[in-house]
Amino acid sequence: MSNTGRVVPAIVVRGGRVIDPASGVDGVHDLYLRDGRIAALDHPPAGFHADREIDANGSWVFPGLVDLCARLREPGQEHKATIASETAAAVRAGITTLCCPPDTQPVIDTPAVVELIRQRAELPGRARVFTLGALTRGLEGNQLSEMAALKAAGCVGVSNGWQPLASTLVLRRALEYAATFDLTVFLHPEDPYLHDGGCAHEGAVATRLGLPGIPEAAETAAVASALALIEQTGVRAHFCRLSTARAVQMVARARHDGLPISADVCAHQLFLTETDLAEFNSQYHVRPPLRTVRDRDGLRAGVARGTIAAICSDHQPHEPDAKLAPFPATAPGISALETLLPLTLRQVHEGGLDLPTAIARVTVGPAQILGLPYGTLGTGRAADLCILDPERPWRLGPRAMASHGLNTPFLGWEFTGQVTHTLVAGRVVFEAEAELEAVAEARRP
Repeated sequence: MSNTGRVVPAIVVRGGRVIDPASGVDGVHDLYLRDGRIAALDHPPAGFHADREIDANGSWVFPGLVDLCARLREPGQEHKATIASETAAAVRAGITTLCCPPDTQPVIDTPAVVELIRQRAELPGRARVFTLGALTRGLEGNQLSEMAALKAAGCVGVSNGWQPLASTLVLRRALEYAATFDLTVFLHPEDPYLHDGGCAHEGAVATRLGLPGIPEAAETAAVASALALIEQTGVRAHFCRLSTARAVQMVARARHDGLPISADVCAHQLFLTETDLAEFNSQYHVRPPLRTVRDRDGLRAGVARGTIAAICSDHQPHEPDAKLAPFPATAPGISALETLLPLTLRQVHEGGLDLPTAIARVTVGPAQILGLPYGTLGTGRAADLCILDPERPWRLGPRAMASHGLNTPFLGWEFTGQVTHTLVAGRVVFEAEAELEAVAEARRP
């Protein structure tokens, strides 16, 4: 029985290729789960009696994915999605832990909003949901939030999202204050003045299409400014959604010099470039914008080297109307939970990453950034698992998506490797065969 009163069966997962980059395990093993935790590898612990056996022969078994950024649209934008719908989409995609940024409505700047999200995530009982607290009250960029109270309420870091701060002095005070409470500050490196209302990378493509551009310097100037203040304050900081090769180089240099920083990238930034905007398809409208081929290759190299420790979805589900306008007037963002793992594995299929490194970037990497004890299958850890059939082909279409947002440029893409089971704290929260049977039953006359 779990703390939430749900029954947790004892399960043995037999014969799968267990891949746990955190502990260096990569081989065919049996995995024993009891009381919601990893009980043992290969040999059953004393007194173990399995309530259920999952045959994983031919499958990969790895830790449930940890996603650094998923907008669940609740509270405040339930016409786009809900916590229930998006956590259902997450577990279908092998994601067991999500981190919600503070730009909800109301903003996550009080313990009451943190508690509201926690309670609403517990009801469906699927993926774990954690929150980032607001760096400033209302994300207005002026007055610092009550960070101690937000941390006590369960926030795993603080951020101002894409909202600019009033000045670098406010940023300095915020970093100092966060350091006092040992909070990680999540920074979106974008100079608001250089952004200047742009919607595409400033370059030849944007010029030809007549789209207002966002220069590379909007990102690199913000990274440089933040690095200077991080060095001065000693705060632990994370750069969110890097999009330029130059910023990756700057982060690598700063890490080499010993600054306590980390960085992530969206999965779609590893595949798409500014040339994809040629048809004015608003599904490619994202923030930060799609950059050049050189930038995309720089991001890929950063992931492979470990400068970028995490690949995230940056999930932003929208209603159809949000994408039905001239390109600059549409809402940026992709519904991306269900393509996080497929796009990461495509890096492996294309030879850009080895499999353990790819798994690490979506499991233990983001878990360590958030300071959470997930993303590993070590004995005694929470039994959060993803089981995947690596040979099963599938195509991304509206019927294959559980998210309320269908705004993705990857519709129609074919992938190899599909999640068959997802377990959270030892409970099976998604099972592909059971879902197919349920759909067939619902369609019977």
